Amino acid sequence: MGDLLLVGCGKMGGAMLEGWLARGLSAGDVVVAEPVDALRPHMPGLRAVASTSDMARTPEIVVLAVKPQSMDGVLPDLKRFADEGAVFLSIAAGKTLKYFASHLGSTAKVVRSMPNTPAAVRQGITVATAARGVSEAEKKRCHQLLEAVGQVVWVDDEALMDPVTALSGSGPAYVFLLVEAMAAAGTKLGLTPDMAMQLARATVVGSGELLKQSSEPASQLRVNVTSPGGTTAEALKVLMAADGIQPVFDKALAAASRRSKELAG
Repeated sequence: MGDLLLVGCGKMGGAMLEGWLARGLSAGDVVVAEPVDALRPHMPGLRAVASTSDMARTPEIVVLAVKPQSMDGVLPDLKRFADEGAVFLSIAAGKTLKYFASHLGSTAKVVRSMPNTPAAVRQGITVATAARGVSEAEKKRCHQLLEAVGQVVWVDDEALMDPVTALSGSGPAYVFLLVEAMAAAGTKLGLTPDMAMQLARATVVGSGELLKQSSEPASQLRVNVTSPGGTTAEALKVLMAADGIQPVFDKALAAASRRSKELAG
């Protein structure tokens, strides 16, 4: 494998880097295009460059892990790699294949992906779509890189990336909000804030693990814990009412998907 260039090593880029190294990628095969002094003690052999112009050879894959608003500033220095056949793997929200073609050239080989923050503990899920010029072998290589931090799903229709962003990309925030809301409700019923938060966190984490390990769908797991006429059934009457949780999620995801389109221009 040729060099792998990682542009940006923040939370998501750093999580991906750690995942690659944990899966056996040699630190010597990775070049990071920003100072990574904090990571070096744990990753001997890692190479960092202040500028990509310092690189002597074209990387096989360029992973773009900078914030979307920073992308315009980094692409001009990277265009020469596109001209020389490098594959670009972007994890930036809202940046379309058309956007990259306008900055890197119409023949640039680009994979657009949308990971989520559980990638930090290698429990994420990433949805990806590829430009027409990306070969199956190149897609497979990108799949391997993304798979280091969780599951990977490919879509042919790039338009699906907006609802994907709304559901899985932004989804962890909804789960964290659920924990906050459950804890706040418990506090109102007389629990201490610390105890309410402990119960809410453990319940969501444990339920997620149960869902992961079970062969049953979420709907059946819900039924399994709902005794007729019991406390859970009473709560679900509220949550599953016509004005309950579903229309709230419908509106929330529609808003997020709409914003994703706006960010793409």
